[in-house]
Amino acid sequence: MKAMGFELNPYDTCVANKMVDGKQCTIAWFVDDNKISHVDPKVVTGVIEKIEERFGEMTVTRGKEHVFLGMHITYLDNGTAEIRMSDYVRECIEELGESVAHSATSPAKRDLYDIHEKSPPLDKAQAEVFHSVTAKTLYVSHRGRLDVQLPIAFLCTRVSKSTEQDWTKLKRVLSYMNGTIDDFRVIGADDLTKMVTYVDASYAVHEDMKSHTGGLVSFGTGAVMSKSSKQKLNTKSSTESELVGGSDYLPHPIWAKKFMEKQGHVLTENKFYQDNQSTIHFEKNGRRSCGPNSRHIDIRYFFIKDRLELEDFDVVYCPTEQMLADFFTKPLQGNLFRRLREVVMGRKHTDSLKDFASASSQERVGEAINITSKSESKSGAEADAHSTDGRVVRFEEGKPNGYTLVEKHEPATVRTYAQIVTKRSDLEQLERSRVESVRSEIVAPLTLKK
Repeated sequence: MKAMGFELNPYDTCVANKMVDGKQCTIAWFVDDNKISHVDPKVVTGVIEKIEERFGEMTVTRGKEHVFLGMHITYLDNGTAEIRMSDYVRECIEELGESVAHSATSPAKRDLYDIHEKSPPLDKAQAEVFHSVTAKTLYVSHRGRLDVQLPIAFLCTRVSKSTEQDWTKLKRVLSYMNGTIDDFRVIGADDLTKMVTYVDASYAVHEDMKSHTGGLVSFGTGAVMSKSSKQKLNTKSSTESELVGGSDYLPHPIWAKKFMEKQGHVLTENKFYQDNQSTIHFEKNGRRSCGPNSRHIDIRYFFIKDRLELEDFDVVYCPTEQMLADFFTKPLQGNLFRRLREVVMGRKHTDSLKDFASASSQERVGEAINITSKSESKSGAEADAHSTDGRVVRFEEGKPNGYTLVEKHEPATVRTYAQIVTKRSDLEQLERSRVESVRSEIVAPLTLKK
């Protein structure tokens, strides 16, 4: 490549560029598969001929439809690319060896993170199938089916100790994919100089009380890169888990920014969205925002403040109902799952998030608790509430439109649950209407006041 005048991109040395007739020619390769692009087909032909002089005749496909590493890629006239992986999904289903004719409405139930200790372990043969199918589906979830990335990320943590419960969860994923086997992913850009990043975290949802990070990068249509992963350390609050999540995901948009710059696209807009105001204060102020309850946070997580400033990120608050990264941290259900899926998969623009209404607790996934009384802490940032079954529920103020359920105390037991955002407007409406049919869905009948 260098002999032909191409310059490697230092942030991905499998990508090379060269200016030909005033336009950029780009070559990308993976092992012995190559992709060459230029506005003039004659330039592409010339590059192919020079490569064949060195390596011999190659199989060449031209046009707008290509098959690459199991992906059926179609370049559309509107400037977007459509990715389908139906054949690869069928291979995963066949390898499972069981019928998945039933079509699920979502890839995971609300109990995705729950682990039953009494669930029998899989025998050796079945465990190997579980491991293999999970690994194959992991590849699909990062290339063409981002809508199953969360449950597959969780199942990857179970491959060394898989049980019948895990097998049922994997079967649920494949049932969903079987019912949506022709679904496709779309990637596009409004402007290659304007990038947005969404980052979120679900607090203490795993069995060992670790949190889960989700993040994605977009240029307007679909997610060009995404992540759903278990955090590697325990945190003491939802604010801290979001800080850790932001720190863990930040290298991805930083890499994307630098890669795009070397491709000739210098960012003019670089937004970093999060839905926790306390976390945003940490990221903007670093140690200056530390109080008596946060001084324990390891200094390495404040590198995010320096990097955000150095790489010129604009940290912006994003309302929870518009937080696209929720899709990669919570097993969403119903309309909320379908709406966010359309945006993540690129079939709707990210601007459509602004039209989303607040989701119910059943869609956001959480445990319903009827509260009978509440007391404020001295700091005013936290609140204790007593539920009807005698439990004490602690709320921590982290979002301007409500409270985050941090933990609930039961006799001789303390367990921390995932975030449940309780909208004050919802509570006030329930207090007024006393609609018995929905009282069990969201915290009622108390209005939490800041």
